[in-house]
Amino acid sequence: MRNSWHVSAKTLALGLALGCVASAFSQSKDSHLDRVVATKRLRVCIWPAYFGISYRNPKTQRVEGVDSDLAQELAKDLGATLEFVDSSYAKLISDVTTDRCDVAMFGIGITPDRAAKLRFVSPTLSSDIFALTTRSNRRIKSWGDIDKSGVVVSVMRGTLSEGVMREQLKLASLSVVDSPAAREQEVTSGRSDVLMSDYPYVQHILETSDWARAITPEHALRETPYAYAIAYGDDTWAQRLEQFVSDIKRDGRLVKAASRYKLSSIVVKF
Repeated sequence: MRNSWHVSAKTLALGLALGCVASAFSQSKDSHLDRVVATKRLRVCIWPAYFGISYRNPKTQRVEGVDSDLAQELAKDLGATLEFVDSSYAKLISDVTTDRCDVAMFGIGITPDRAAKLRFVSPTLSSDIFALTTRSNRRIKSWGDIDKSGVVVSVMRGTLSEGVMREQLKLASLSVVDSPAAREQEVTSGRSDVLMSDYPYVQHILETSDWARAITPEHALRETPYAYAIAYGDDTWAQRLEQFVSDIKRDGRLVKAASRYKLSSIVVKF
């Protein structure tokens, strides 16, 4: 895998440019910041199956990961009690725009479709897409073997990988499933040849499983910045979150949290 990670300038510029249309929306009279300070309660949407980002450990029921740890830091900075709200990529836009949470913090890639409906703050992480296959799979030896007739590629519904693979694949078949476990089962059972995911998930599987073999794209496929997302129309809240992101980059909390989960190589430091 690559040791150096770079934010795609084009993707980031597009996402942040779309984010700037927030000024076209009317400013909410009741800012999320005012509510959080008044109620001393911060609601953060997470995807509890995201290893290294916002994973709910079934043994301890604790939420572990760089974004969940930083959510704790945000709550501390605001003098609030943290409440995690279970979400997913499929429910992300709905959960944020219907006020189920104040902010979504679970490795959310900035894409044009998402940026048209959600406002993103400056990114904290960035990742490309990788493939995982089994050690016993003789068909897939390199990235060039993936998009071939008869090959089945598994992705999770609503993720960045799904959209990218729908664009990229010309000959291979796409299998869309609803959970990481189902995606793994497709590959380990032989129903799919490879699964597509990002660096945190691939890193976790390689460390905890003996069946997996990673396939790295020969050239950057879709390097994507990850950032916290909120609803449009609340400039006060957006500015406070921008301050938080700036603070954790400057004082080292971002790098410290990422290092804890072996994700320091994908930190966006500027």
